[in-house]
Amino acid sequence: MDRLQHSAWRHVAELLPPEDLPMLAAHALVDGRDSPALRELAGLPRRSDETEIRELYVQALHELGIPLPDEETAGRWLLVNLAFGLAKGELGPKDVADRLSMTVAARTPEEIQFLSIAADYSEWMGPDELPGWENDLRTSAHSLTASTDLGSLIGVPGSRGD
Repeated sequence: MDRLQHSAWRHVAELLPPEDLPMLAAHALVDGRDSPALRELAGLPRRSDETEIRELYVQALHELGIPLPDEETAGRWLLVNLAFGLAKGELGPKDVADRLSMTVAARTPEEIQFLSIAADYSEWMGPDELPGWENDLRTSAHSLTASTDLGSLIGVPGSRGD
């Protein structure tokens, strides 16, 4: 999966700041992607109008034949991305809880379990509760990453389906 395809779900999940899109477009041009909107987007300063940036980004994806996922799919990809980040040690349990957003979605039993455990985090957890929650979240993340086929779709190398 190239960086533009990977960026599509991040855009829908609202994880991709508009000011990062011109540089993303410039990298895509270097990678060999090309379209009129992509060139125009790559030439914009980071501080350009956010609406213009977003519109050019969506137009560039359209011109390149890269579909934007629906919100539920993007939300599931976000959840799976968090699970892979935790399972690989790139994120800590609190990082996962902090990165949950309204765009997160869950459909499979493993996704539902991971989301449920992650959402149980509270800053008022006592020192005796926190290790158990962290262990449960890690166990659930490993279960989710082993069972999902979404990892390859969000650009996780070595995931099931690669």
